[in-house]
Amino acid sequence: MKTLGVLGGMGPAATVAFLARVQALTPAKGDADHIRVVMDMNPQVPDRNIRPGDAEAELGAMARRLVQAGAQVLAMPCNTAHAQAAGIRAAGVPFIDMIAATVTAAQATGAQATGVGAVGVLATGGGRALYAPALQAAGMRPVLLEDDDQARFMALIYAVKAGDVGPDRRAEMRTLGQRLLAAGAGAVVAGCTEVPLLLDEGDLDAPLIDSAEVLARACVEMCGS
Repeated sequence: MKTLGVLGGMGPAATVAFLARVQALTPAKGDADHIRVVMDMNPQVPDRNIRPGDAEAELGAMARRLVQAGAQVLAMPCNTAHAQAAGIRAAGVPFIDMIAATVTAAQATGAQATGVGAVGVLATGGGRALYAPALQAAGMRPVLLEDDDQARFMALIYAVKAGDVGPDRRAEMRTLGQRLLAAGAGAVVAGCTEVPLLLDEGDLDAPLIDSAEVLARACVEMCGS
């Protein structure tokens, strides 16, 4: 097995949930069958939208420290920060691209559900800027929230980061997901790792593609024996 290095902390709750997915998805009969993980839980990474250069420098430093600690494969359960992935790749070991893996999963969903050519995106502004062209390049049409709803979405993400995952917040996220479906989406990408802390697959009347679970599966496939 290969040792997985996780660049975490963006945000902490989403990182912990991601690690739980890796554990749950690993076909293990005992402790020794699980993947070894080294992690840097760093909530102090500079804001990826306001200070992208500083963020990339810090992510690169995190990646180098993880490699020094034994990581052979790197993963980062934060969609937005993939805009700064060049600094991570410079560490010299494979980096699993969460955006690319999720778009591939969306294509597979389309193959299973006839007519899914439009995919809704629940993501930050930075995440949308990554997913929209990636979906288009894969032959799908991205469906995005209107400005007011995008502002509501961001308020929900900050609520999760503050620890509020109660029923009212969950209902608000369901509403936003359904609005993407009403706008023509045949599936919805949870393109921010806080989204699945408020939204489950059964909450929408269409497939929900959870980027955190997609990444966890890719980690198990790449690092497992």
